[in-house]
This record gives sequence, structure tokens and C-alpha cells, in this order.
Amino acid sequence: MADRGAPPTLGTVMKSIRSRNGWTLKEMSAKSGIPVSTLSKVEHDRLTLSYDKLQQLSQRLNIRMSDLFAEDEGDSSPRVTGRRSVGTIDQAVRVTTDNYDYHYLCTDLRQKRMIPIITRIRAHSAREFGDLVRHQGEEFIFVLEGEVEIHTEFYDPVALKTGQGIYLDSSMGHAYVVAEGYEEALVLGVCSSADDGLMDSLMSLHG
Repeated sequence: MADRGAPPTLGTVMKSIRSRNGWTLKEMSAKSGIPVSTLSKVEHDRLTLSYDKLQQLSQRLNIRMSDLFAEDEGDSSPRVTGRRSVGTIDQAVRVTTDNYDYHYLCTDLRQKRMIPIITRIRAHSAREFGDLVRHQGEEFIFVLEGEVEIHTEFYDPVALKTGQGIYLDSSMGHAYVVAEGYEEALVLGVCSSADDGLMDSLMSLHG
């Protein structure tokens, strides 16, 4: 029996979306472009989907990417008080890019104004990183392991050692890279925004 206190799996979310729309697996397959056998395995938690497939599902079914991470039985109104979620690495949603391994924490809470992320940084220079990142809101980054260099479009690079942090405007171009002498670095980041759709804004960066 599933742990009722655990966050919903992708399979649970997929079943809920299909049930709410009254679709058969075959109908959902036709609408999403994903084979029936794949959808069935996902719903039974025997298979997960790559980021590209999640993006395809989101676009073709006209749903928000963040809704694939957590579904809350039809009540979409934000709960202002009394919410809590214990974030652990093993229950995090992992997204891998060329520069980072992201672990999105507390994904069972929807419509958050803060997104906590543990990120393993692999890029070693701004040139290797590529174009600076921009998204809505503000963010705070705290170095857990190693040393990082923070590159932004308006300031000279700044080095941060383990135990140091930086707060910045996320709409300003920025990049985090590993400092010289380190293979990787690990940081805890918290992204925030007063606007809805922060998770979708962050997810769009990974495409």
C-alpha cells in the first residue's frame, strides 16, 4: 500500500489527469503522442519520462509543466497558512543539464512562491557555461561544498567558499561555475517570486 504521506508519483498524477478528462489510455496516447504501453508503465510507476517527454506531454495536453510534479485532487486554490513539506534528496525531482544537476525539493506543494533546489555544479568557466541565465524573481544561493564563482551581467565575478551565500535579482543574467581547483560544487538555492508560474519559468530554462 502506498504511503499516504508521500508526495504523489508521476504515475498518480497521470492517472488523475486522465481520469479527470475521462480519457482511455488509447485516447491519452493519441492526444499526447506517447505510446499506450509507455503511458501504462508510467501510471503503474514502472517507468518515468525524460524531460523532453514531459515537455511534450505538457504542450500537447495544454497543462503546466509544474502540474506534472504534483496534483492535489482538484483544489487549485493556494493555501496561505499551515503548509509544510519535508524535502529529501530521494524524493526530489531531478533535472540534469550540461552545467548542473538540479534536485527540486518539496514538489508536493503547489503554487509555491519559493522553490528550494539543491544543485550540483559542473561547469568550470563562464565560456563553458554558455549564455547567462535569466528568469523571474529573486534567489539566494548558499555553498554547501566546494567553491563557486558567480558571474552576472552587471558585476565582476565573485568567489564564494563553503558557508558563504549570495542574494541576487534573477532577471539579471547570471551563471554559477566551479572555482579553479575544484571538480564540482554543491549549493542550496531558493528562488522566489511574487508572481505565479515560477516553477514553469524555471522549467523552461532546462529546455
